[in-house]
Amino acid sequence: MKEETEHASHDCCAHHTHHHELVIDGVSVTYRDIVALDRVQMATSCGNRVALIGPNGAGKSTLLKAIAGLVPKSAGEIRWRGTSVKKWSREFAYLPQREEIDWSFPITVRGLVEMGRYPQTGWWRKFSKEDTAAVDTALESLNLGDLQDRQIRELSGGQQQRAFLARALAQEAHVLLLDEPFTGLDRNAALLLGDLLAKLAEEGRLVIASHHDMATVPALFDEVLVLNTQQVAFGSVDQLTPELILETFAMPA
Repeated sequence: MKEETEHASHDCCAHHTHHHELVIDGVSVTYRDIVALDRVQMATSCGNRVALIGPNGAGKSTLLKAIAGLVPKSAGEIRWRGTSVKKWSREFAYLPQREEIDWSFPITVRGLVEMGRYPQTGWWRKFSKEDTAAVDTALESLNLGDLQDRQIRELSGGQQQRAFLARALAQEAHVLLLDEPFTGLDRNAALLLGDLLAKLAEEGRLVIASHHDMATVPALFDEVLVLNTQQVAFGSVDQLTPELILETFAMPA
């Protein structure tokens, strides 16, 4: 696979008219003396679905958190639309692994989706008609209208993932960072989530997700970044060969 590939230009969401590119330029992350990521280099753009694959401890979650600004970089830059991602932090939405979320927290589906508006409104400002409309649209888009008054703990795994995606839509995020979103879903829920991610990409969003099921990568994603602390390869999914997978998972982390 090529370390760098050219990407076709995509229009981003309807209210954007120019090409948006995410560039990860030599990014490293170190936890004390442990190197979690080492000089990762890739570029992709809105309209794509990118899979992060690699063995446990390869740095997939760390890269997602670095893009989201949740962990500091020890080297390198991450740019969105030509400038530091810090300027555009409201356009990034991060969904952690399901086991990291406290599903017993007493909040309804609508309350969760409303949290997506806080980057726009602040925590204390009263919702405007525009904010309410954005929440309504997000709930409707992900078929959650009938579930909006339910507590999130009462939802199935697939419904919980949809609720968090609705929060990202209400936020008007353009980059969705998803950590193992398909883990724990049954076949029907996984198919529905795959269709939703395809729809979101077609609408002009950039989807980046860590993923462990190699067999489903070609159906779910357009591009793949192979990691094992260092970047092994990056390119289109049709360049992901069994030999490359075996080589990656055989490498020491």
